[in-house]
Amino acid sequence: MNSLRPRLTSPDQLPDLPVNLPQGLEISPQPRAIAAILHDLAQPLPSHCIALRRQGGQTIKYVPWYKANRLLDYHTGGHWEGRVTQIHTTADRIVITYAVTIHASDGTYTREAAGTELLKETLWDKESQTWITRELPYGDCSSNAESMAFRRACARFGLALNLYDKDK
Repeated sequence: MNSLRPRLTSPDQLPDLPVNLPQGLEISPQPRAIAAILHDLAQPLPSHCIALRRQGGQTIKYVPWYKANRLLDYHTGGHWEGRVTQIHTTADRIVITYAVTIHASDGTYTREAAGTELLKETLWDKESQTWITRELPYGDCSSNAESMAFRRACARFGLALNLYDKDK
């Protein structure tokens, strides 16, 4: 476990996350059972935990990586860790695999997921009538891919899965 991760002593330490503890739950230095953690992670998130971004002409809801981090801290009491397990590049993409491990009272559970990001893009230049390749002008592709992989690994534990339900 990452000893640098702060231990929560009160839900008040997370002012922008839910501060009302579920019935019967108390913050404790002892790990909780995985069933209780999974139950809590599967609950729909309050709107202040969700961000919006434009992608491909659509508005997409997502949980920023730092809020997913805080939610894991909150629901596991800090008994979790994460790490990059693999980095792979192709001519135009980076793929990062991330593992999240929860240390519960009844065992240790790990989920992995991958995130990918374009390294560069190819565009048709009308002026020169040729294809040009350029690096993407926003963000750092490796941190973007890591963020995606981390959030997807969290989703494998149930965090924010309701955002993928198109009917809601």
